[in-house]
Amino acid sequence: MITKATLRYIRISPRKVRPVIALIKGKKAEDAISALYGIKKRASSLLIDVIESAMSNARRMQGVDVSSLYVSNLIANGGPQMKRFRAGSMGRASTIRKRTSHITVELDTKTPDVRQAAQQAPAAEARKAGKVKVAAPAKAREPRAVKKPRAKEPAKSEHGKKGKE
Repeated sequence: MITKATLRYIRISPRKVRPVIALIKGKKAEDAISALYGIKKRASSLLIDVIESAMSNARRMQGVDVSSLYVSNLIANGGPQMKRFRAGSMGRASTIRKRTSHITVELDTKTPDVRQAAQQAPAAEARKAGKVKVAAPAKAREPRAVKKPRAKEPAKSEHGKKGKE
């Protein structure tokens, strides 16, 4: 984690923010912002603000290349709920929970592709050295022959005669 930015007490349900988060998690910060401009949800404008804040925090640090930052962690947690009441049926009062969110963004400098390559490199070296055996691809099976349904025989009576008599 290089930088972190948090947007707290936002009047939007975390459930409405999480689908938008899933679209941009793991992308480069600049690509995530450009993708958010194309999404027609209220949460996208809030996420743009948080990511830009985290990027400006990174600019203040020395030796950090802002163009190489990517969204390493993005979380929408629930905040406090405001409880309101509305008239319900048969003279009752039903509760309305107005939910709030805390959105946290963490930016990092390593690109996800480099991290995946670093994790896969030891496995590739082990295969070359012959320490790990690679399984052969599975052969395709021929489809089974479909059995034809048998014609039903008439029920036998107690005396061994066919049919009902």
